[in-house]
Amino acid sequence: MKTIKTYIYITVGLIVISLSACNNNWLSPAAENQLITQDSTFLVSANAEKFVNACYNQLLQWQTSSFSFVGYASITSDDADKGSDPGDLGSDKDQMDNITYTSTSGSIGEGWTGNYNGVTRCNQAIANVPKYNIADAQKTRFIAEAKFLRALYYFNLVRCFGDIPLVNKVIDASSEADLNLANTRVSKDSIYAFIEKDLNFAITNLPKNTEYSSADLGRATKGAATALLAKVSMYEKKWAQALSLTDQIIGGTVGSYGLVTDYASIWREVGENSRESLFEIQARGITPNAGIQGFVDIQGARGSITYPDGTSGISGWGFNTPSQDLENAYEVGDVRKAATIMYKGQTLWDGAVVGTDVANPRYNYKAYVSKKLESFNGNDWESNKNIRVLRMGEVYLINAEAANELTKTSQAQTSLNAVRTRAGLANTTASNQTDLRTAIWKERRVELAMEYDRFFDLIRQGRAGTVLRALGKNFVDGKNEVFPIPQIEIDASNGKLKQNAGY
Repeated sequence: MKTIKTYIYITVGLIVISLSACNNNWLSPAAENQLITQDSTFLVSANAEKFVNACYNQLLQWQTSSFSFVGYASITSDDADKGSDPGDLGSDKDQMDNITYTSTSGSIGEGWTGNYNGVTRCNQAIANVPKYNIADAQKTRFIAEAKFLRALYYFNLVRCFGDIPLVNKVIDASSEADLNLANTRVSKDSIYAFIEKDLNFAITNLPKNTEYSSADLGRATKGAATALLAKVSMYEKKWAQALSLTDQIIGGTVGSYGLVTDYASIWREVGENSRESLFEIQARGITPNAGIQGFVDIQGARGSITYPDGTSGISGWGFNTPSQDLENAYEVGDVRKAATIMYKGQTLWDGAVVGTDVANPRYNYKAYVSKKLESFNGNDWESNKNIRVLRMGEVYLINAEAANELTKTSQAQTSLNAVRTRAGLANTTASNQTDLRTAIWKERRVELAMEYDRFFDLIRQGRAGTVLRALGKNFVDGKNEVFPIPQIEIDASNGKLKQNAGY
């Protein structure tokens, strides 16, 4: 069973401290008519960490990592269908599935809000941590954690929306210059440059995973920052940089990582924060709950799941179901298929049986939680399920893709085959750059299936329209490579924010 220290999670009261950093004096109010010259928040050194914890906490929120997230990052792709009952649209998940969403679709708005709230919290931490009387090394590490997380939030935003506002400071609502900053879009290249700057700072100043204490499990590491920069480099087609960074991870110079033997174990509690993992969103499924709000519920089987003793397992709303097209993508003998897709009537790894009454033929096995063999206190809404954000399976495939683009055929084959061997498959037969590129892209699909990357992969590969239109989705080239800027944000800016083309 995993041990996650409670300090990574914060109560609503601590969030208030983190965001306002000025209102904790109710415990000892000043005398009337007496000027308060110093905020006592900054006299308590432990509060520095709470600013940083607020940056992590945003990853647990409904807007950031739950229903809207699976809508725009997964249901849009060829990996997944809307699922659920035909009449249950999940607000706009039918629009996400068909790619008919608009600037007023809720999933789009929540994707913007959730990630910009994360940026805001990181800006607060970066601005306020230096005010504390703590060791310089501790300050630097806290700022590096916040910059890693700010880079992650901005990576989510730039992939979704393209050109966006670059807010790199705490906004003063009374400052016209600050408001203009928040309402002015800059080029996606500028966003990527900013992400790289944050990640390079994080790489320089974060500890390796082997240098953290057990109490720091789940915090950003040098390896996590290196892996995120490698992934960003892949999106930018900076192949030499992506190759160098992934070589460092595989070679062990930025921490101790490797492929675990049992692919299926990665998504179980025993596989959380394993040597496979570089960064996960940490969920706490024991009292007090601090899980990812609704993440398991929204993807659970819509119908009964029953244990042999007659007790019920975790079912759910039935959204984000693996598609028939994904099922067909697996080669015969690929162990990843059984670890990714669970079926109507199937007996699961913990003995629970998916009922024949469920609404859909397939469900996301990677989002399943066991009531019997994993930590569970009765609250499946905030369960113990972590989201794996960066892991070694992808690192090897980034390495393979970068090596292939640099015509390093042998290295590309070696890294690709490391992933295939774990999956129980023979080595690739691809031997030229074009065939290897196709093989690597296919391997990314089945290795990372239902892990919220496929839609963005298709876009960066330049083939989203071809692939998705073949499945009946309404992808329009020159438009749907980005989502629309939420209309509510354009209205709030008094029209200063401009809409993406075609919306």
